[in-house]
Amino acid sequence: MSNSVADTSTASSVTKKRDLNLKKRYAAERRFRAMGIGAIAIGLFFLAALLFTVVSKGYTAFWQTSIALEITFDEGVIDSAKKRVEDPNILLMANYPRLARNALQSQLGLEKPTKPILKQLDGMISNGVRVQLREMLLSDPTLMGKTQKVWVLAEANIDSAFKGQIDLSVAEKNRKVSDAQIGWIDDLNSKGLIAQKFNTGLFFNGASSRPEMAGMGAAIIGSFYMMLIVLIQALPIGVAASVYLEEFAPKNRWTDLIEVNINNLAAVPSIVYGLLGLALFINIAHLPRSASLVGGLVLTLITLPTIIIATRAALRAVPPSIRSAALGVGASKMQMVSHHVLPLAAPGILTGTIIGLAQALGETAPLLLIGMVAFVADFPLTPLDPATALPVQIFMWANEAERAFVERTSGAIIVLLMFLAVMNIAAIILRKRFERRW
Repeated sequence: MSNSVADTSTASSVTKKRDLNLKKRYAAERRFRAMGIGAIAIGLFFLAALLFTVVSKGYTAFWQTSIALEITFDEGVIDSAKKRVEDPNILLMANYPRLARNALQSQLGLEKPTKPILKQLDGMISNGVRVQLREMLLSDPTLMGKTQKVWVLAEANIDSAFKGQIDLSVAEKNRKVSDAQIGWIDDLNSKGLIAQKFNTGLFFNGASSRPEMAGMGAAIIGSFYMMLIVLIQALPIGVAASVYLEEFAPKNRWTDLIEVNINNLAAVPSIVYGLLGLALFINIAHLPRSASLVGGLVLTLITLPTIIIATRAALRAVPPSIRSAALGVGASKMQMVSHHVLPLAAPGILTGTIIGLAQALGETAPLLLIGMVAFVADFPLTPLDPATALPVQIFMWANEAERAFVERTSGAIIVLLMFLAVMNIAAIILRKRFERRW
């Protein structure tokens, strides 16, 4: 009887210990899940904060304030001596901003304005009107003496004031827009002569010291050239190196050393590659500084380890039975690799390449060291022409003192993030579309 009671007590004790251990395990699992959810929530919070900050400051960059002016191409202002036939440079050097100022003065009904008023009128219109009106007249000389309605860009501070980005409640001496200019903005707005239009210049203009005329067209072309160079060089070299190491190279200490170094190269800070590019491609090879070619070569060095690692992983994912079957029917090792292994590993190779290109697209530090911070107003026609890149353009705009460059910096970040998102989404779609599970 006593033995039965003892056995029952022992079983009860074991059950209690088991239940206690289960409760501890379940509690630990719940804590682990809570920490995981918390980590994800924190990450999403900071991602949302980043996107909100960038978008809230940058979406206005895609719209630019313009003013409608009835501009008279006055021959007395452009060519009072009527010598443009003998000297075509007269049309190039004419005072076109004065035409715009006269038109604005007339539309605002200002008679005999003083010099301070004339200066404030000049401050309403972007100096880019000089190029705009000159190109109009050069392309159509019959405009001389005629009046035509033209939408011209407003000056950066006027643009900011019209968008509500300047606190107009502060004293006039503490802001860059005068009370008179605010009154003129309201007058033009009531007449429908000032409006926000889509800012095509942000995508098609080159660098400029004036925010309203600054664009990232040269940077987009420079980035395109560099990505093309990276793709042409990194993909074949990376795939060839991966195939050799994975399929042909003997397994010894030398190949082990190479593998270790490739993995280490993937973790080397990008600025080190910039120093290498400066020494190798500019100081030794004497390639042109600030050229897309040099930038592409440096980014190729950065991208190669990523492509090699991704390609080798894709090759390892192909089952050994594929290789054995190909060799069993008489294929050579090269035929086995080229006809069977590489096509089956192509989705992984493609994904790794796109991810490598996306990484290269966002690099800034190495490009700064090879001089791609140059002021590039003209579009690079070839990879040997001076150029810049989107991340570097963002860096340069972020260092500008003008307040209007803040929204352009955020706007360029939005464009860069969109490019990166498209590339990463393309990598995911292609991997899902062509991926085969064994």
